[in-house]
Amino acid sequence: MAFDPRQLLLNMFDAAVGAASPERCVPPHLPPRPAGRTIVVGAGKAAGAMAKAVEDHWPGPIEGLVVTRYGHGAPCRAIEVVEAGHPVPDAAGREAAERILSMVQGLTADDLVLCLISGGGSSLLALPAPGVSLTDKQAINKALLKSGATISEMNCVRKHLSAIKGGRLAAAAAPARVVALMISDVPGDDPCVIASGPTVADPTTAAEALAILRKYAIAAPDNVLAHLGSPQAETLKPGDPRLAGVANVMIATPQSSLEAAAAVARSAGATPLILANAIEGEARDVALVHAAIARQSYDFDQPLAPPCVLISGGETTVTVRGTGRGGRNAEFLLALAVALDGHPGIHALAADTDGIDGTEDNAGAVLAPDSIARAAAIGVGAKARLADNDGYGFFSAIGDLVVTGPTRTNVNDFRAILVRC
Repeated sequence: MAFDPRQLLLNMFDAAVGAASPERCVPPHLPPRPAGRTIVVGAGKAAGAMAKAVEDHWPGPIEGLVVTRYGHGAPCRAIEVVEAGHPVPDAAGREAAERILSMVQGLTADDLVLCLISGGGSSLLALPAPGVSLTDKQAINKALLKSGATISEMNCVRKHLSAIKGGRLAAAAAPARVVALMISDVPGDDPCVIASGPTVADPTTAAEALAILRKYAIAAPDNVLAHLGSPQAETLKPGDPRLAGVANVMIATPQSSLEAAAAVARSAGATPLILANAIEGEARDVALVHAAIARQSYDFDQPLAPPCVLISGGETTVTVRGTGRGGRNAEFLLALAVALDGHPGIHALAADTDGIDGTEDNAGAVLAPDSIARAAAIGVGAKARLADNDGYGFFSAIGDLVVTGPTRTNVNDFRAILVRC
């Protein structure tokens, strides 16, 4: 069956994003209306769109505040939507977090707190613990982002430097009923990792947070080290009675998005294979493995015979050594290009489902068999750009960036490698 490789990959990405759209996944999970007040709070890249979906389908009075990334807001009537800094927290996020924490206090058992949680909430819900400044959190966050630390490691540190994460938001709302609707952007869909788990008990410890800072040689000021060494740094642990009335509900996951993309490939006549939904590791190392599997399919019909599409999700990391531009998806795709070296039968796409690859204006990029040759013809070398962490510059030069704008959802990275006959 004939298909255009680039368009097929773009259609698959659209399907993956669409499967996690708040307007699609929020309404079926809304809880019953309470006898008392309904307070909506939340944080994440999808928070604005989730708030709008709640408003559009809620049967009674509603109030609240959510915080999302700059440019990711949505028009709401009763729920205030605040935009703040991501991936590095800022004063707008701190102020919003203070207001959210204040909103949920003093409630009764007849009230409902509806928490809308999605990826990015860790940075957006930025309320430093007593004795820790926003400047401290900003510096540590920047260092973690450049260190190659996993999302779980970064969130362990964030939780223990916070006054609202690690179950503290839900504890403040007691005895009100708390229902958290979550869109997962983390490997394994662990609710205590998504947005650093403001409504979820946390099994990690402050000692582990300290160990992570040491592991990546991240310098922390004395006041931060003192805080992490104190009992006040500990998050709420499993079994804490203050979390007894909390329901954490997963409403969209990377796996469901990968399955939606697989259906698109299948309908076009290409056999899909989901490799995994939770791949972690250095982006360029992950690319080498994906390139090897794609070559195996082309050369030996294993694990699938062409035409086939290898699909994966998760969140890779980039240890920044150069000065170029580009997020982890551009880094992955450029490393894949170098590994494939113009292989004639392989096309690929890698993009972040939130529409923003790292801090750039693109979601990701697409790779064709002639990408390296087209770049070389205008003096752009793939290996040199990869060494400089400049995936954005490489794909921008040849017009192969994928630019969607904010999608107002986030189920992590999406990768698809099409192997043709």
